[in-house]
Amino acid sequence: MAAFQRHRGLEPHGRCDADTWSALVEASWALGDRLLYHTSPNLRGDDVAEAQSLLTKLGFDCGRVDGIYGPRTVAAVAEFQRNCGLDDDGACGRATATALRQLSRHSGTGPGIALLREHERLRASDRRLEGRRIVIGQFGAMSTLARSTTRLVRALGAQVVTIDEPDVRRQAASANRFDADLYLGLESTASPTITLAYYSVPTFTSTGGRTFSRLLRERLERDLVNGSTTAGPHIQIDTIGMRRPILRETRMPAVLATLGPIRYIIDQTPSVAAALATAIKEWCEHPVDETGAIPRPPTTSH
Repeated sequence: MAAFQRHRGLEPHGRCDADTWSALVEASWALGDRLLYHTSPNLRGDDVAEAQSLLTKLGFDCGRVDGIYGPRTVAAVAEFQRNCGLDDDGACGRATATALRQLSRHSGTGPGIALLREHERLRASDRRLEGRRIVIGQFGAMSTLARSTTRLVRALGAQVVTIDEPDVRRQAASANRFDADLYLGLESTASPTITLAYYSVPTFTSTGGRTFSRLLRERLERDLVNGSTTAGPHIQIDTIGMRRPILRETRMPAVLATLGPIRYIIDQTPSVAAALATAIKEWCEHPVDETGAIPRPPTTSH
């Protein structure tokens, strides 16, 4: 079970929780097994992700490859169908799936239009923090840290909301409705580790999320691990591309920070909040890799 969770970019705790069960169900679908169409709630599955991956390689922008058959995917499928002389109903049946697979054989191995557009949108974005829309979400024991960080980022001129909703989809929906430029999620762990996860699947990696995770790591290493005047535990800090639900459901660049050990993090709230706020400011100033390089999705899934 833990191996499957790692493969799917989930937390590898070895238990079959709701997220793992959903991933097992989604993994059972291959493109062409069923008719994909727009419904509420949206259809989800590996078949949707495969269709999205093929569409983006062919230049039809369905947004990020998230395995969710939402409005952007429906519109991209309809545009593809019009270009192929198929009925442009936005539903992906066997005829559309066959056409996607056949044409994608000649599409090359580039990063895909969704990744390119995110990268270019961030490069062209306003490089100031003032007026930017930031969401700081927290799960569990991170309320004090979330509010401390919110106050600091607001003082720098950003529009910031804190979300305490424990349900991942509702929290993500709130962030999406706010039309945030950046999302930072906070959760705790008992172990002396900090994990900074950004959205990544085999065919898509969030440019903005990966850059933000790197800036967070650099700032936390500088201000918390190396710069703290209080003796504390040795903390390992890692960045990793994952498919955690909050990263999948949010539409903006996002990072989920799992911080521990929780007691030490709470004691160091002023230092941690300052590090997080500074990293947010740095991300607004430099949202993509300074070299201009576009990150390639991993060759294998997580």
